[in-house]
Amino acid sequence: MFASSAGGHLAQLLQLKPWYGEHDVRWVTFRLPDAVSLLDGASVAWAYHPTTRDVKNLIRNTFLAVREVNRMRPDVIVSSGAAIAVPFFWIGKLFGAKTVYVEVIDRIDTRTLTARLVSPVTDLFLAQDPEQLDLFPGSHLIGRLL
Repeated sequence: MFASSAGGHLAQLLQLKPWYGEHDVRWVTFRLPDAVSLLDGASVAWAYHPTTRDVKNLIRNTFLAVREVNRMRPDVIVSSGAAIAVPFFWIGKLFGAKTVYVEVIDRIDTRTLTARLVSPVTDLFLAQDPEQLDLFPGSHLIGRLL
């Protein structure tokens, strides 16, 4: 399962297709024009937008996470943020899923808020820039996705 905001977050995860291409994938993102176009024909659950400091949509997306994770029972949940990752990582962990967080490339000197919120339940942190490795002890460098 891939859970991310639309736009750049989604674009970065789509670059991982050589890795996930042979697997059954369920996407969770926002129904915005770029996501609708990029995920045409894919299995998608549309999340509630906006999420930035929107408590109502955080609650709605938490219920969505419970429903989707319970129904799909993913082995792994992958995200590059933003806020949509939070309910999916926490609920996913409760259901026994492994979690993989890809820190976005535009943040190399501090950790994103999302990264800080999902840290306690993240099994693997992936960095896109060598400078990010110091921010996430034990993380692995995968290089730039975009």
